[in-house]
Amino acid sequence: MSRATVSMAARRPTRQIRIGSVPIGGGAPVSVQSMTTTKTADVEGTLAQVYALAAAGADIVRCTCNEEEAAEGLAHIVPRSPVPIVADIHFHHEMALAALEAGVQGLRLNPGNLRKEAEIKQVAAEARDRGVPVRIGVNAGSLHPELYKRFGGATPEALVESARMELALFQEVGFDDVKISVKASSVPLMIAAYRLASETFDHPLHLGVTEAGPPPAGLVKATAGIATLLAEGIGDTIRYSLTADPVEEARAGRQLLEALGLRERKGLDLIACPSCGRAEIDVIGVAAAAQAALEERSLPLQVAVMGCVVNGPGEAREADLGIAAGKRKGHLFIKGRIVRVVPEEDMVAALVDEAEKLVEQGMEARLAAAEAGAEAEAEADRRELLRARGADANQAGQRIERIRRAVAEGDAPAGGPEDG
Repeated sequence: MSRATVSMAARRPTRQIRIGSVPIGGGAPVSVQSMTTTKTADVEGTLAQVYALAAAGADIVRCTCNEEEAAEGLAHIVPRSPVPIVADIHFHHEMALAALEAGVQGLRLNPGNLRKEAEIKQVAAEARDRGVPVRIGVNAGSLHPELYKRFGGATPEALVESARMELALFQEVGFDDVKISVKASSVPLMIAAYRLASETFDHPLHLGVTEAGPPPAGLVKATAGIATLLAEGIGDTIRYSLTADPVEEARAGRQLLEALGLRERKGLDLIACPSCGRAEIDVIGVAAAAQAALEERSLPLQVAVMGCVVNGPGEAREADLGIAAGKRKGHLFIKGRIVRVVPEEDMVAALVDEAEKLVEQGMEARLAAAEAGAEAEAEADRRELLRARGADANQAGQRIERIRRAVAEGDAPAGGPEDG
């Protein structure tokens, strides 16, 4: 089945809001969010991180607004930011009002921390008058104590009820420009809560596994939760909550959306074989060198590094560009077609050179510029490797024979007839 015919579940229909220039929900592309780790009062340091996050793929960036100095910092940051800024509010509604004065394009309120109805309504009314959306950010670790008691803990129903109660207060002042999140650090709980939320609300949903932890475990947990829901058509915007440089959050979010086909590729997607008995190179080393060189250039390509020329170009024929190792040579291919054969020591350099030309000139032009005789030379190398290593370089055939013998011997009687 070709990639063009593969699809995931249809996106769940939701109403649309706008965080600055970024549409959320209503069929808009799934967006990537992250959060700065700097002190928001440090304007230059925060802006440097915002720009780094935007370059890594963040569409929206959240900054904490926990004190007056932070709100004042936002007044300088917002007009200079390359992406919309959302202010994160926890315990003090005055900080939400101050952030609105600073010109932020969105607010995040945690209903478990900001609990006075009059204050919540005041913030909602002010956001309504300014046309600023609010995220109701429910967190399993900070629910209202009454909800823990009522539902017997942090259950999916408790998380969704927290969001529903907050939304009801917003609606009392005629404000529904809202997105909702129901995050948990437990992946199964998070998935169940968002499934219930998608059945309960038509507001856009912001996905995330809260406090996922440091990579690689944090990446695994966040991907398990977010990807599961996106594949089901649930979710309009995402954030990886990692104990790491937030740039890793933005990069991971963007790469996930590209891998699922939910966003057009913006950066590198490097694929590589796991290596086998035919490998003529250190696949791990070459792949790492290629990734480092290509990521620096931010080229929107799928690039393959394959350990041998027997199956490499065919297995990676869907890649935009790739290279496969022959006997002291590298076979450079575009969409599975060999275009150049280069010395082994030049493999990475040739891959980078061709990648830049491919982006600049386009695929048809680069295929037309294929070196004469490259395919014939590659086929000769392929046949030579088959002669040297055989068709069964990993000795799977021998293993199969041993398996069959073991099964046959196990079926044979161990001794004479049983005593009667």
